[in-house]
Amino acid sequence: HIFNDFFGSKSNSLILKYQDASLDQAQYHHHLLLQKPISEKTPSSNQSPPSHSQSLCVRFQVLGVWVFFSSSDLEMGTLGTLMKHPDDIYPLLKLKMAAKNLEKQIPPEPHWAFCYSMLHKVSRSFALVIQQLGTELRNAVCIFYLVLRALDTVEDDTSIAADVKVPILIAFHRHIYDPDWHFSCGTKDYKVLMDQFHHVSTAFLELGKGYQEAIEDITKRMGAGMAKFICKEVETIDDYDEYCHYVAGLVGLGLSKLFHAADKEDLASDSLSNSMGLFLQKTNIIRDYLEDINEIPKSRMFWPRQIWSKYVNKLEDLKYEENSDKAVQCLNDMVTNALIHMEDCLKYMAALRDPAIFKFCAIPQIMAIGTLALCYNNIELFRGVVKMRRGLTAKVIDRTKSMDDVYGAFFDFSSILKSKVDKNDPNATKTLSRLEAVQKTCRASGALSKRKSYIVKGEPSYNSTLIVALFIILAIVYAYLSASPRI
Repeated sequence: HIFNDFFGSKSNSLILKYQDASLDQAQYHHHLLLQKPISEKTPSSNQSPPSHSQSLCVRFQVLGVWVFFSSSDLEMGTLGTLMKHPDDIYPLLKLKMAAKNLEKQIPPEPHWAFCYSMLHKVSRSFALVIQQLGTELRNAVCIFYLVLRALDTVEDDTSIAADVKVPILIAFHRHIYDPDWHFSCGTKDYKVLMDQFHHVSTAFLELGKGYQEAIEDITKRMGAGMAKFICKEVETIDDYDEYCHYVAGLVGLGLSKLFHAADKEDLASDSLSNSMGLFLQKTNIIRDYLEDINEIPKSRMFWPRQIWSKYVNKLEDLKYEENSDKAVQCLNDMVTNALIHMEDCLKYMAALRDPAIFKFCAIPQIMAIGTLALCYNNIELFRGVVKMRRGLTAKVIDRTKSMDDVYGAFFDFSSILKSKVDKNDPNATKTLSRLEAVQKTCRASGALSKRKSYIVKGEPSYNSTLIVALFIILAIVYAYLSASPRI
């Protein structure tokens, strides 16, 4: 399961199977998803192989397991993407190795072990970036994240009555001092976080006083803001900015306080810190439209009425095919609104001195502008999940080392977004104006000639067999490096 582990257990477009022609496709995929070995059998002469073996083009034997790639695999899914972007392979391999190393670095103390294990479960990407910080600051940021994630879990649980939810949100900043407190809500890993919140409280109480005060202050303000919007709709753009301030802008303010408490950075202005949070939050709200609108038992609606009411009568109408044109126009309006924060984000990051803190802040911002470029003018956002391919994410993490890289990435992704603007779009002029402003800033930095581009100019031609062979070799190297040494 080398490849399956590398790309995730649900990646069934990359076909790995034991040489067992007696298994049908359904049985094979069942075993693949469970990551259980299929018992080896010798196929009889009158049995036909599964249908996806008919177009076999490459076959290797890895660690005693036959690996088959059909022609359909080369056209779709993970392998097809890698063959279009073979330079994704090395960053993906590095990212996977980094993730494996993190799993081995979980602290021995039970409460800290829980916190870092939970961090890996609720946000693997955040867990990777946070590990670059020094131990003291890393612990503070980890607890800050988990406290706010727990607060967010209470807010997001639509099954909790408002008269129960509001007092919990308002008092949450006091509960973090009480290791005996917990409140069961949420689902899956978030339910585990809430049920065992005493581990987070115990770890919080071990932080320095400056860190505790910063976390308590932001938690108090965020809880009060969330409580306000439990009983209030996001009507205007001002409401939208206020809500995003409470749930994300305050995170930016809190992180700036933690960086300052660690004597790593000067205290950034509230307005720039707020913009860092708003840019990320607005990107998430845009991207998660379908998930939020389909929330059970009650929809979550964060797009402001002032924007969507220009296009449809009800926010949920955007997901219906007959409203596709209006939906895309509304989406573009939302993206254009988010773009206003880009220049503030660049100013904030340019002022950072500590390399680890810089990378911690820069990677999510680059991911945000990349996601907006992907979402813009994209009707698929109303049909399913839209997100950057994993290989591009790995590249961003691998390449982001300096402000030159940030300017380059913002320029590249804004260029991609700019190329998608339809001059007939109602907000085209405003969109182009905001993109051109940030591109001017990036050009003025003098950084654009100093970094690798994220833009692929044309489709390069590669030998498919050679790329697959390279992919196999890298996977074997990864498996070898990941294996525990034998005694």
